[in-house]
Amino acid sequence: MPVPSYQTLMLPVLKLIGEGHETIPSCLEPLRREFGLTQDEFEELLPSGKQTLLANRAHWARNYMSQAGLVEAIKRGHYRLTVDGDALLANPPDELNAAFLRNYEPFLEFLQRSASTKEGGLSGPQQTDKSSDAATPEDLMAKSHREIEALLRNELLEAVLSVSPAQFEQLIVDLLVAMGYGGGDPAMGKSIGKSGDGGIDGVINEDALGLDAVYVQAKRYDPANKVGRPDIQKFVGSLTGESATKGIFVTTSGFSREAQDYISCVQQRIVLIDGEMLAKLMIQHGVGVRARAQYVIRSIDEDYFPERET
Repeated sequence: MPVPSYQTLMLPVLKLIGEGHETIPSCLEPLRREFGLTQDEFEELLPSGKQTLLANRAHWARNYMSQAGLVEAIKRGHYRLTVDGDALLANPPDELNAAFLRNYEPFLEFLQRSASTKEGGLSGPQQTDKSSDAATPEDLMAKSHREIEALLRNELLEAVLSVSPAQFEQLIVDLLVAMGYGGGDPAMGKSIGKSGDGGIDGVINEDALGLDAVYVQAKRYDPANKVGRPDIQKFVGSLTGESATKGIFVTTSGFSREAQDYISCVQQRIVLIDGEMLAKLMIQHGVGVRARAQYVIRSIDEDYFPERET
């Protein structure tokens, strides 16, 4: 039989994770046996030639279930069932698919995020709910691209949470340099490290003499643990001690309302970057990500085929 769709794989993958298969690679052989795949089907590759079709679809199945809150990461690439995942397996549905996952609020929030336009707004219900029959091929490609990037943002934050504090601080410096701070010169940025910490984790010199600098604080927090006003106050104190006027506070989580309100009352110019924005910036500026596949859409060159005079 052909390799099952990612939706068909959802329930089997969920069961395998529940049985102790923490990684997707460990699920592949049991899936091959369950669906009776031939060796050729089991080894069938994507057009890119970098991953098998079965592995790709199993990863997508796990990814969607993670967005629904049925599966959670133990560490990078290792997963377990959540309380909701355990509850679902105790009374499994006849079919687990993307439509069923809409019963879970986190999945609806994911769909809302993936429907966001490049400018940050929402594309509207007509875009999110548009049927495949009504959508053009370019509509479908755009929608798929948004979903892939929304999933990638979550995977990026998961990867960032797995690195050491020193690596995280260097990552933030690398990102700011990639964004053009310090003229885009890596030599203009440095992470200070724990031994030199005092509320400052990194510095980006905006000019060769270091007369103007941006100071950075990086907090690698669990998404549920928001940065509060006391953390921002400590950062402001550190900036004052350095006679600094500009600072960037980055976290993998978010900021409390009190923290956001506080920065409008201080003399220094401070930018807050939360986990969602951090992941978006990393994708936009190519930090910690790489292109896996590219598709070029071509159209007729009207200059090559000018209209004929009648």
